[in-house]
Amino acid sequence: MSEYFKNKRTWITGASSGIGEALARALAECGAHLILSARNEQELNRVAAICAEAGAASVVVQPLDLSRHDTIPGVAESVLKRVGKVDILINNGGVSQRALAMETSLEVDKKIMDINFFGTVALTKAVLPNMITHQLGHIVTITSLTGKFGSPLRSSYAASKHALHGFFDSLRAELGQTPIKITLVCPGFVQTNVSVNALTGSGARQNKMDDATEKGMSPEVLAQKILRAVEKGKEEMYTGGKEVLGVYLKRFFPGYFSKLIKKAKVT
Repeated sequence: MSEYFKNKRTWITGASSGIGEALARALAECGAHLILSARNEQELNRVAAICAEAGAASVVVQPLDLSRHDTIPGVAESVLKRVGKVDILINNGGVSQRALAMETSLEVDKKIMDINFFGTVALTKAVLPNMITHQLGHIVTITSLTGKFGSPLRSSYAASKHALHGFFDSLRAELGQTPIKITLVCPGFVQTNVSVNALTGSGARQNKMDDATEKGMSPEVLAQKILRAVEKGKEEMYTGGKEVLGVYLKRFFPGYFSKLIKKAKVT
């Protein structure tokens, strides 16, 4: 990795494990200033210690619950007072789903949207004015390949990711006359606890690892791919295994894709 990320103030949500932790470690090795957020402060402190040892210019631990939208502006204000500006915001925090639509309660649907969509939007809106003031910034949002096509057992999760694409594509257009960049990252299966923590129809955690997730890309490899895409200023990137083909099949052969996805093994 180049010197691109050295001394850049980078705020990562969902930084206590998985993709967020891998990104934090990779950025630490690049000498970035890090702000690490998630709900689990103990795990954030663990990641912060690793990042400090790996070469981060500085590390700020800032607990954050994306479902508590009313607290987000205050958290952002506190962080900005401490670090001055945010060069890169990485919206990575979120929760997945493992349940049929007809068996998922509306409360669970709302919870997934509250965290994945509204929480991400709330934090972005809280940080954006500072980026505009400083005329700099890069907003990176980790969505999913299911932000490009729907999948069984992921109805609300896919809806939340589709919503992120709609919001950030529109925001990118609105910011077209500014230096602020937006990158949407669409991973396929990644070896994290996303399936373990996924919500079932009742709202309980699934508490088991999916085979597809266990065989997915390592978060460390994904982190390097994401950072290369950010450095190049890519607007959107797709990454994963054969599941990436779904984006192109959906676009060019929608009828064929519809038949395939009904039979696809997604757990």
